Amino acid sequence: MELLDKLNWRYAAKAMNGEKVSEDKIERILEAARLAPTSSGLQPFEIIVIKNKDIKEKIREVGWNQSVITDCSHLFIFAAWDTYTKERINYMFDLTNDIRGFKNEGWENYRQQLLNSYPQKDAEENFNHAAKQAYIAFAHAIVAAAYEGVDTTPMEGFDAEAVDQILGLRAKGLRSAVLLPVGYRKEDEDWLVNLEKVRKPMDKLVTVIE
Repeated sequence: MELLDKLNWRYAAKAMNGEKVSEDKIERILEAARLAPTSSGLQPFEIIVIKNKDIKEKIREVGWNQSVITDCSHLFIFAAWDTYTKERINYMFDLTNDIRGFKNEGWENYRQQLLNSYPQKDAEENFNHAAKQAYIAFAHAIVAAAYEGVDTTPMEGFDAEAVDQILGLRAKGLRSAVLLPVGYRKEDEDWLVNLEKVRKPMDKLVTVIE
């Protein structure tokens, strides 16, 4: 019940007070994102953590002037791979073999299956697939932040190409997918803070087939 209580407490903060979130909490939130499941275990994204005020200001200019971008403690940028490559796929499979200390024939066959598939696909299709994986980690970060008593503001309202340029992401084979300001709510300036959370009733959301 504690987790559900935290999820009922959380909402998309519309104003933040600039207070710094402790680094140990940030590390646990990032670790939750790192532990998120992804398709084939490839983790096709990176998380850029921005504390620099000047960079936040630049991103705010291309993020619909939303104050939480500059008033948050840390700004997370979830940046997906621009495409799947042989090198990226092999890195994750080699890492798995190194950590587990053995090679598995079935796993190696699966590696070859992916190598024969993803790199030949259209880059935009691959980016869209990678971005979906980034969203899974994004959701984990939101839940972990709530568990830590830390506010977040999930954010798709920004100029992705401009953010990519500000951070030099394209040169790294990355494209910004979604932003997550992390900090603490400023209750006296947040119109949403005291409003009832609204979600579909369970019977309108879930269908059970027995």
